[in-house]
Amino acid sequence: MTRNFVKVAFALAVCAAAPAATINTTLSVSAGASIQSTISASGTATLTGVGNGTFTAAIATTTFSGPYTITLSCGTITGTITVNASILTGTGTAVMTVTGGTGNFVGATGSFPNLAGAETVGTGSASFNLTFNGTGTITISGSACSSGPTAPTVTLIQNNYSYIQPGFPNYGIAPGSLFIIQGAGLADPTAQTVLQSSATPGIPKTLNGASVSVTVNGTTVQPALYYAIATQLAAVLPASTPVGTGTLTVTYNNTPSASVPIQVVQSALGLGTYNGLALATNPTNYVLYSYTNSAKPGDTIVLWGSGLGAISTDSDTVYTASPNAYSVKPTIYIGGIQATVLYAGDDGYPGQNQINVVVPANVLPGCNVSLVAVSGSGSAAIASNSTVLPIAAGGGVCSDPTFGITGANISTLNGQSTVKTGTLYISQATSPAASGGGTTVSDLGLAIFQSAAGGSFSGGAASLGSCILSQTNSTIINPITPKGLDAGTISLTGPNGTVSFTANPVVAGSYFGQLSSGFVPSTGGSFTFTGTGGADVGSFHATVTFPNPLMTWTNQAANATITRSSGTQVTWSGGGSGTYVLISGTSTSGNLTASFSCSAPQSALQFTVPVPILLSMPPGTGTLTVENSTSYQTFSASGLDLGLGFGFDSYMINAFYQ
Repeated sequence: MTRNFVKVAFALAVCAAAPAATINTTLSVSAGASIQSTISASGTATLTGVGNGTFTAAIATTTFSGPYTITLSCGTITGTITVNASILTGTGTAVMTVTGGTGNFVGATGSFPNLAGAETVGTGSASFNLTFNGTGTITISGSACSSGPTAPTVTLIQNNYSYIQPGFPNYGIAPGSLFIIQGAGLADPTAQTVLQSSATPGIPKTLNGASVSVTVNGTTVQPALYYAIATQLAAVLPASTPVGTGTLTVTYNNTPSASVPIQVVQSALGLGTYNGLALATNPTNYVLYSYTNSAKPGDTIVLWGSGLGAISTDSDTVYTASPNAYSVKPTIYIGGIQATVLYAGDDGYPGQNQINVVVPANVLPGCNVSLVAVSGSGSAAIASNSTVLPIAAGGGVCSDPTFGITGANISTLNGQSTVKTGTLYISQATSPAASGGGTTVSDLGLAIFQSAAGGSFSGGAASLGSCILSQTNSTIINPITPKGLDAGTISLTGPNGTVSFTANPVVAGSYFGQLSSGFVPSTGGSFTFTGTGGADVGSFHATVTFPNPLMTWTNQAANATITRSSGTQVTWSGGGSGTYVLISGTSTSGNLTASFSCSAPQSALQFTVPVPILLSMPPGTGTLTVENSTSYQTFSASGLDLGLGFGFDSYMINAFYQ
């Protein structure tokens, strides 16, 4: 099963030219992109007949124009790229001008006046793909780079199941793991993704012209390949690979790539996912658990993944009929409760692990019950990726009544090509003041109406008693903003008056109301949203009620410094009976940011963020937030598949994660 990262593609074939020659070309570049204040793109470039290089661009979201650089072995090509904003919603065009360069391209000029582009939704962690193709000219005073064999380029190495980014505390590739290598020119460009058989003689070490070597502490091993295409390889790291920081090289048609670092660790389990849920099956009939086929407390389930660690008695290339267990069982937490692990080891196929585990009898049921593993031991312990599992007391359809959703709702919406949602909320937030110390209290109303791909709908927050973790790298693609929907005029009425919302001029489908201080009184009260209806959404009414008294976070000072290896407890008083408290945090180190969110019943009055979640947070500065949300209220309007309204009061502090 392949997992393709988001690509921004341009195409360019350059013929060799004499000095001061104008070359007719076709442009070709592949890069990852992210949307923040700019659209940032970086990746690989290919100049036909010249070789491989790299591409970077920073495109302003206000003008959709910005500089780009193509770096080749004999110099760089620089200029400006301008794209049509419509590309982000389907199709569009782009123009690239060449204004200079370095090396052989000093003084270069030229243009690509009509690049045709298209945007498509990505798969796996990919959010969207952009492709551009078109011809143009470039005039250079020197000569083009010499032609010859082009070296493969390696851009990313990840566990095949966890997809954790390099640099995070829980990153690493364990001996015996199935892992993926991404880049350009890695294998035959015409090769298709075809899984190789592990029946004797086993999966090959050379496939479609590609091979891989890994060297750690003076030992070199050659991983076998399940598949090999130009942009991605799937390989099994031999169990004999030493632990430590080493190098990896991909060779295609006898031309090696530059060596790139690889971090080999004792154990780093990646848990498989399918349709947003943990890849978990019934141990008897191997039917997948889903939103409409939930696991029950007390059930034995089978988890699938890779990365437990070296099992030297099993083959790295050939199917093992009687697979063996790993020497140390991982610790599995379901809904924050340690579960009993019956078996953890190979499943017979090279690189594949299975873990048979019993769902705790006292776990709180829900549609998004957290499931996370800690593999390895002592100082080498590493938390897995964070997944979720639907659990229901009697099996079947799961339910999260606190969040106004059931497994049937989620499955129905996931099965649609698009899902149109409306979210209404009112909040009172207490946060650190921008300067001078102290805090700032702000009341805000917000309404968001949007259309997104149906397969991306997950039902929202972690189920009660659970935590969900996400990790991002600012140099890797971020999700594209869903399409906004016109909901007309919106107002909010509370105990202290009525406020009309303003349409956000930057984010379509978003409306906000800047509420006066005290709009949400300390005694709570009812607040009603009213919409007149617009071009995409019909009229609606929704009411949410704040409790009396509002929640208060009672141990803020104790959480200013968070020791990740110890967990952190938060306590509160007040809040609404039958509601829930959300505990969330973020930490950042360089380009890496991790965030978590945990849900607890308000009546518990305390919650401890578990160690496996905190171990996956990068050490550094961040925040910790505690909020009490009202019960979710559903509302209906023509043009919407789902409407939810709620309110919350929150407290945020600056925190240091160590």
